[in-house]
Amino acid sequence: MSKNSLASLLLVFSTSCAATSIHDGSAVIQSDPALLSCASAPLTYSCENTGLITNTCCTSTPGGLVLQTQFWDTYTGLEKKGQLLPKGSWTLHGLWPDNCDGSFEQYCDFSRQFDPDPSPAALPNGTVIPPWKGPSISTFIAEFGRTDLLNFMNAYWVSQGSPNADFWAHEFAKHATCLSTFDIACYGRSYKKHEDVVNFFDAAIRAFHRYPTFDMLAAFGIIPSNKTGYDLTDIETALTSQTGAKPFLGCSKNGTVLAEVWYFNHVLGTPQYGNFKPVNSTTTTSCSSTSKIWYYERTKTSEQEVRSGKSLL
Repeated sequence: MSKNSLASLLLVFSTSCAATSIHDGSAVIQSDPALLSCASAPLTYSCENTGLITNTCCTSTPGGLVLQTQFWDTYTGLEKKGQLLPKGSWTLHGLWPDNCDGSFEQYCDFSRQFDPDPSPAALPNGTVIPPWKGPSISTFIAEFGRTDLLNFMNAYWVSQGSPNADFWAHEFAKHATCLSTFDIACYGRSYKKHEDVVNFFDAAIRAFHRYPTFDMLAAFGIIPSNKTGYDLTDIETALTSQTGAKPFLGCSKNGTVLAEVWYFNHVLGTPQYGNFKPVNSTTTTSCSSTSKIWYYERTKTSEQEVRSGKSLL
């Protein structure tokens, strides 16, 4: 496809995205960056470019190593408040921009610091991160008419030990503000307040859908069990065979209880809409290579059925 043809397609796309659409009977406000200028950008995967990136709205920089991260929790601690885990699925943790060497930045824009309980409380240079005292980040989503997004996040982006919305705010403030393609300037003159927040959550969910961890493991006979432990190599092989790269597996309890997975990617285009190319983890697993790994069943009263004939998102 020629650059002129691509530019024409992007122009049609950006024009259609500017329109207000209808969802569930209420007005939905679009939240998309202005990417028309990216039509002439070099087609190169992040962390594989050899030249200077001149348009950081088109390629995430310096955090070009993009991680899609997930949790396997067995309870939330807030079951009495209706905060439950989704049956048949891991939960979304976040979308993180690591630098190409595996290092990372955090809390890069205090003007968009919406985390009520920053972790860490201060940056490595000692700068204290001011806790957010304003409204819940869930109100930002509601302002865009995105009840579909809120429903999905409450079903699959579930926190342990804190309200879901506080967790979402943490993920945005700590990580999204360090993804250059979510900078406010990338949304152009028509930027709507908190548009970047909604756009980030949509992007994190798109990335989450790329990696159905529960299903991939189950296809190899690896299912939650309180009676059977698994070898680390079997878990790694199952996921690597389906993604093309070795993810990071995180374990608690001296490396014996499976708790999280991180999928590492180089991205062609933006993390919002671009193509993810899996690459091997730059972080050494914290799971034992000599003991059995326990992939525990969830507490029955801690999960709910969220799968149905109607898609949440």
